Amino acid sequence: MGIIESIRGVMWARRNQPEDVAYVLGASHERFGPAELVQQAVLAEEMGFDGLACSDHLTPWWRTETAPAHCANAWVWLGAAGQATSSIAIGTGVTGIVHRYNPVVVAQQIATLETLFPGRAFLGVGSSEAMNEVPAGMDWPGTGEQLARTEEALTIITRLLDGETVTFEGEYFRTRGARLYLTPERRPPVFMSAFHEQIAEVAGRLADGVWTLASPTTAPSVIAAYRRGAEEAGREPGEVILQSLASVDESDDAALEASREWKPSLADELYTDDIHEPADIEEHGGDVSDRTFTTSNLVSADPDAHVRKLRLIGELGATAVVVVNASGRVPEDMIRLYGQHVLPELRSDG
Repeated sequence: MGIIESIRGVMWARRNQPEDVAYVLGASHERFGPAELVQQAVLAEEMGFDGLACSDHLTPWWRTETAPAHCANAWVWLGAAGQATSSIAIGTGVTGIVHRYNPVVVAQQIATLETLFPGRAFLGVGSSEAMNEVPAGMDWPGTGEQLARTEEALTIITRLLDGETVTFEGEYFRTRGARLYLTPERRPPVFMSAFHEQIAEVAGRLADGVWTLASPTTAPSVIAAYRRGAEEAGREPGEVILQSLASVDESDDAALEASREWKPSLADELYTDDIHEPADIEEHGGDVSDRTFTTSNLVSADPDAHVRKLRLIGELGATAVVVVNASGRVPEDMIRLYGQHVLPELRSDG
């Protein structure tokens, strides 16, 4: 994709950006236990976050010798989080739909969540990683099959949520007269994670928004591809969700030290290649320098530093920003810092 189209994509996103950007806390099942995450969810609502997006992982990004690891079931946790909170939006960030989950079950799960907590549920989906699918028995495929599986599964999910009875004969997924008997008043939105242009185009054709990393290097081309996919399908483009890790502590060095286990999440090959053992996953994080990690994410003791970076993320045209809590030592301090300083400052811009 040329630079001109990327720039036009960002300009389009800015024009369509709402006056009030939504700020969503990323609840990290990899790092924190489910009961602790429920506490974080309650605090996030009290501190003014607009939504909760929980990760959906079977395997963490690191060895248990490096940092605590939990990886509880996202969908069980969402029910508990919804019950413990009152109005904050809740959903997955994101659920892989290539093997571990049958798409019919995913549609049933999000419809159930929306029925229990009307107006609050959303579904984030993606092509997953080998770490979450190979342990569940999958022979990890090449990127072409990953894309094809994701598109087939998303087609089934969205048709079911649209109220159709779905008979589908795909190369990888099949249904026979599948339907949802739950009929929530509101159809929950579906957002697709995309790091590359091809899957961003799929998001444009089928999803209600695109979800990507808050990188000024990669986000513009992803946004432009999403817009192009929507326009070619005759659809109005939807949300632009940008994501970053966030860590706070007593000093910048301490904030880095408390989050460095997340370095592998910046290794591109972990999203495409068959790398599924925690030791191998962690090894790829060794190629990510401290400077790259801190400049790519929100890692600082200074709330003003978080505000400055989030303003830059907003300039990419985000309608929502997901801030994944990577503060391993003081996770609740991160939520409070945002509630007391960062979010009020950002909202004062409007």
